[in-house]
Amino acid sequence: MGEKTLTRMDLSEAVFREVGLSRNESAQLVESVLQHMSDALVDGEQVKISSFGTFSVRSKAARVGRNPKTGEEVPIHPRRVLTFRPSHLMKDRVAAGNKT
Repeated sequence: MGEKTLTRMDLSEAVFREVGLSRNESAQLVESVLQHMSDALVDGEQVKISSFGTFSVRSKAARVGRNPKTGEEVPIHPRRVLTFRPSHLMKDRVAAGNKT
Protein backbone atom coordinates (compact mmCIF):
# COMPACT_ATOMS: atom_id res chain seq x y z
CA MET A 1 0.00 0.00 0.00
CA GLY A 2 1.16 3.52 -0.72
CA GLU A 3 1.84 6.07 1.97
CA LYS A 4 0.01 8.89 0.16
CA THR A 5 -2.40 10.99 2.19
CA LEU A 6 -5.43 12.74 0.73
CA THR A 7 -5.47 16.33 2.01
CA ARG A 8 -7.91 19.25 1.95
CA MET A 9 -5.84 20.73 -0.85
CA ASP A 10 -6.24 17.51 -2.87
CA LEU A 11 -10.01 17.64 -2.35
CA SER A 12 -10.12 21.31 -3.37
CA GLU A 13 -8.09 20.55 -6.48
CA ALA A 14 -10.45 17.68 -7.38
CA VAL A 15 -13.48 19.99 -7.02
CA PHE A 16 -11.68 22.58 -9.16
CA ARG A 17 -11.04 20.03 -11.94
CA GLU A 18 -14.39 18.21 -11.79
CA VAL A 19 -16.87 21.02 -11.10
CA GLY A 20 -15.16 23.97 -12.71
CA LEU A 21 -15.29 26.36 -9.77
CA SER A 22 -12.29 28.62 -9.23
CA ARG A 23 -9.55 27.29 -6.96
CA ASN A 24 -10.60 29.72 -4.23
CA GLU A 25 -14.29 28.76 -4.50
CA SER A 26 -13.35 25.07 -4.52
CA ALA A 27 -11.33 25.49 -1.33
CA GLN A 28 -14.22 27.38 0.31
CA LEU A 29 -16.68 24.65 -0.70
CA VAL A 30 -14.51 21.90 0.80
CA GLU A 31 -14.03 23.93 4.00
CA SER A 32 -17.78 24.54 4.24
CA VAL A 33 -18.63 20.84 3.86
CA LEU A 34 -16.06 19.83 6.46
CA GLN A 35 -17.29 22.55 8.83
CA HIS A 36 -20.91 21.37 8.50
CA MET A 37 -19.82 17.80 9.22
CA SER A 38 -17.77 18.87 12.26
CA ASP A 39 -20.58 21.02 13.64
CA ALA A 40 -23.08 18.17 13.32
CA LEU A 41 -20.74 15.78 15.13
CA VAL A 42 -20.06 18.28 17.92
CA ASP A 43 -23.85 18.61 18.35
CA GLY A 44 -24.11 14.81 18.71
CA GLU A 45 -25.65 14.18 15.29
CA GLN A 46 -24.63 11.38 12.95
CA VAL A 47 -23.11 12.22 9.57
CA LYS A 48 -24.20 9.61 7.04
CA ILE A 49 -22.74 9.74 3.53
CA SER A 50 -24.42 7.27 1.21
CA SER A 51 -22.07 4.65 -0.28
CA PHE A 52 -19.27 5.89 2.00
CA GLY A 53 -20.14 5.45 5.67
CA THR A 54 -21.39 6.95 8.90
CA PHE A 55 -19.52 9.17 11.34
CA SER A 56 -20.91 9.36 14.86
CA VAL A 57 -19.92 10.38 18.37
CA ARG A 58 -20.10 7.85 21.16
CA SER A 59 -19.92 8.51 24.88
CA LYS A 60 -17.59 6.31 26.87
CA ALA A 61 -18.07 5.88 30.59
CA ALA A 62 -15.39 6.35 33.22
CA ARG A 63 -13.37 3.25 33.97
CA VAL A 64 -10.18 2.10 35.62
CA GLY A 65 -7.29 1.44 33.27
CA ARG A 66 -3.83 0.11 33.89
CA ASN A 67 -0.43 1.58 33.03
CA PRO A 68 1.17 -1.19 30.93
CA LYS A 69 4.70 -0.35 32.16
CA THR A 70 4.05 -0.24 35.88
CA GLY A 71 0.76 -2.11 36.25
CA GLU A 72 -0.53 0.84 38.28
CA GLU A 73 -4.28 1.45 38.09
CA VAL A 74 -5.19 4.78 36.50
CA PRO A 75 -8.66 6.37 36.32
CA ILE A 76 -9.86 7.04 32.78
CA HIS A 77 -12.36 9.88 32.69
CA PRO A 78 -15.62 9.78 30.72
CA ARG A 79 -15.24 11.12 27.21
CA ARG A 80 -16.76 11.37 23.76
CA VAL A 81 -15.06 9.58 20.89
CA LEU A 82 -15.51 9.82 17.14
CA THR A 83 -16.37 6.59 15.33
CA PHE A 84 -16.64 5.73 11.65
CA ARG A 85 -18.52 2.81 10.22
CA PRO A 86 -17.90 2.24 6.50
CA SER A 87 -20.80 1.29 4.25
CA HIS A 88 -20.90 -2.18 2.68
CA LEU A 89 -20.13 -0.61 -0.68
CA MET A 90 -17.01 1.05 0.74
CA LYS A 91 -15.91 -2.18 2.42
CA ASP A 92 -16.35 -4.07 -0.85
CA ARG A 93 -14.50 -1.40 -2.81
CA VAL A 94 -11.54 -1.43 -0.42
CA ALA A 95 -11.47 -5.23 -0.37
CA ALA A 96 -11.48 -5.30 -4.19
CA GLY A 97 -8.40 -3.07 -4.11
CA ASN A 98 -6.60 -5.82 -2.18
CA LYS A 99 -6.85 -8.20 -5.14
CA THR A 100 -3.81 -7.60 -7.31
